[in-house]
Amino acid sequence: MIAHPNVKINLGLHILKRRPDGFHELETLFVPYPGISDTLEIVPSEEFSIDIIKKGGVDWDPKKDLTVRAYELLRSDFGIPPVKIRLEKTSPVGAGLGGGSSDAAFALRMLSELFSLGLDDARLASYAARLGSDCPFFIYNRPMLGRGRGEILTPFDIEPLLKDYRIEVVVPEGISVSTSEAYCGISPRERAPHESLEEILRSGVKEWPERLVNDFEATVFAKYPALAEIKAGLYEKGAAYASLSGSGSALFALFKQN
Repeated sequence: MIAHPNVKINLGLHILKRRPDGFHELETLFVPYPGISDTLEIVPSEEFSIDIIKKGGVDWDPKKDLTVRAYELLRSDFGIPPVKIRLEKTSPVGAGLGGGSSDAAFALRMLSELFSLGLDDARLASYAARLGSDCPFFIYNRPMLGRGRGEILTPFDIEPLLKDYRIEVVVPEGISVSTSEAYCGISPRERAPHESLEEILRSGVKEWPERLVNDFEATVFAKYPALAEIKAGLYEKGAAYASLSGSGSALFALFKQN
């Protein structure tokens, strides 16, 4: 079985407060971006194995990849047999596009189908939430408002607002931002007046440059000024809106369709 896990962008990302469990309460709009995807193959095998192919090599232990953790979750609960996983990575690591989370979510769905586990989206999303905060989004893989740690999802019809725009994603070479690095020094909004993300989104793209904010930009741009320069360059090219995606380092822009 072969699938092509896509990445996502974030339209707005508000860090609201730090939670007692150490995570942060946030709100964001996850939007699938099919322009960048990996290739994931899972087939039954006599023994478990994983092979990850990535330009420049793999700098993490393949046995700790999120696709392996997805397999182990379902093996623990359902006793599924060994598989061979082959993952060809095209999505960048540390870019805020959720490529690893997407791989894991797609693996869960593929394993459920491969072994006829009958898991619906809600069950798959509950497993995905154990792997990462944005993993559940990729189970549904359509525009969703994310709240809580990002795992509390509500469908949001963004298409009418984006129908006249194309999305361009920029992945800077040589810059990778870990989630922990992005959170370092972040100032939650808990003491600031708060305009809901949903209200801002519905105001329309023309309002977004002044109102739609990714709170990670303050800390990430301070450490990597080149990213702020890329964002400014996107506006100079005529972008209607530009932003960091997730915790970075990728940026994206909306351009009016010709």
